Amino acid sequence: MSHHRKDLLIPLLTVVSDIVAIEAAFLFSYWLRFYSPLTSVAPVTLGVPPLDAYVEGSLVVAPVWLFLFNSRKMYSARRSVYFSDEFFAIVRLVTIGMLIVMAAAFFYRAFSYSRLVFALLGFFAVLFISAGRLAVMKFEQYWYARGKDLKQVIIVGTNSTARRVYSNIVANPSLGYKVLGYFSVNGLGEMDLTHAPFLGRIEKVPEFIKEHVVDIVLVSLTYREHPQLYELVRDCEGLNTEIMMVPDMLELMTSGMRIKELEGIPFIRIKSVPLTTWNVILKRTFDLTFSSIVLFLCSPLFAVIALLIKLDSKGPLFYVQERVGLDGKPFQLIKFRTMKVDAEKETGPIWARKDDPRRTRIGKFLRRFSLDELPQLVNVLKGDMSVVGPRPERRHFVDQFKKEVPRYLDRHRVKTGMTGWAQVNGLRGNAPIEERTKYDVYYVENWSIVFDLKIVMKTLRAVVFGTDAY
Repeated sequence: MSHHRKDLLIPLLTVVSDIVAIEAAFLFSYWLRFYSPLTSVAPVTLGVPPLDAYVEGSLVVAPVWLFLFNSRKMYSARRSVYFSDEFFAIVRLVTIGMLIVMAAAFFYRAFSYSRLVFALLGFFAVLFISAGRLAVMKFEQYWYARGKDLKQVIIVGTNSTARRVYSNIVANPSLGYKVLGYFSVNGLGEMDLTHAPFLGRIEKVPEFIKEHVVDIVLVSLTYREHPQLYELVRDCEGLNTEIMMVPDMLELMTSGMRIKELEGIPFIRIKSVPLTTWNVILKRTFDLTFSSIVLFLCSPLFAVIALLIKLDSKGPLFYVQERVGLDGKPFQLIKFRTMKVDAEKETGPIWARKDDPRRTRIGKFLRRFSLDELPQLVNVLKGDMSVVGPRPERRHFVDQFKKEVPRYLDRHRVKTGMTGWAQVNGLRGNAPIEERTKYDVYYVENWSIVFDLKIVMKTLRAVVFGTDAY
């Protein structure tokens, strides 16, 4: 099967789903306004307008929304997005589309559309489009998991990132990729990947592509190996294969470079302040609102957890520990106690591990669903932490990691958080600190309030379905 035919079905289903959802939103909003029990609350005083006018209007609105979705590449194949990403994009683009439609309706004098229908339309368009896209996403995962339309992939590189790429593809067959094998720079098959054959040196890649169906070449090389990358790209000229590269740490460090002039003198801005003053205010407002609401709603749960902890083992209800926060300043982090008293008396500071014998019986349950973290909402209210941000570490580990991990201290340029970008991407527990740092630095340099909301939604999913919390 050709490269393009593999990516035909899912985008087509998505377009059809959106069209059906938009038409359904129009018809349902029309019925709700003029024929449903809602008319007893908002009486129809000027008569029921013809349905044809709204159907014709939908034929104008639908292409506008489809154009907006396409401009955001929401019809691309194998987007591998979370539903939360999709939902926020739909809300944003439907809102923009509604503004365009209402502006057009204002200048269109041949027919007067109901403003209430427009209000209902915006709400139900988001609801129906989201439901349709969720169904398509589930079908897409099922389709690829059955081995249909898989993209053939080879990996170039043998570093830890290459191993992580391979592991993610193997662990998630619903992504739609099949790894044929891997190549190395030095010709040694030291990657040690289960069921991934070693295919030879990087120089053999073009020849392999010519002899086999290869859709994508995934490259993971260090900056020292970039000369080989340039040769690879040159040798693959004319071959209809996509080449994608995972940025190494050096590229990550330079990703934020910008040119800025100061009185006519150009400067390269290597690092900028992650949050402007207004963004700090916006993030703090979100923290206060979110933590206050959740604390209020979870107050009965707090009482139940407190009772279970006291019945399960002797010791204090809360566990208070010094952690390092914004600008390297210490603060007292609050958690429900999940371990025995003096758990680190013999071992000293160590990370929690799977099947940790130091946990209490109720502690195992609390850690599995991250309920032990709930008291940190008080830290958020006090301003020690944020709802979203890099997870705080103890001084012992900070002093260790800042010497070993590049850019580790950049995590402390924003407030630490109850959850973070690394955690919702599966980097919890004993995940490599180097990988977690990459995700944390990305969050610091790409913060937005929408980004925070996405992470919160993904956290809820990770808490319910995740298995790496211990």
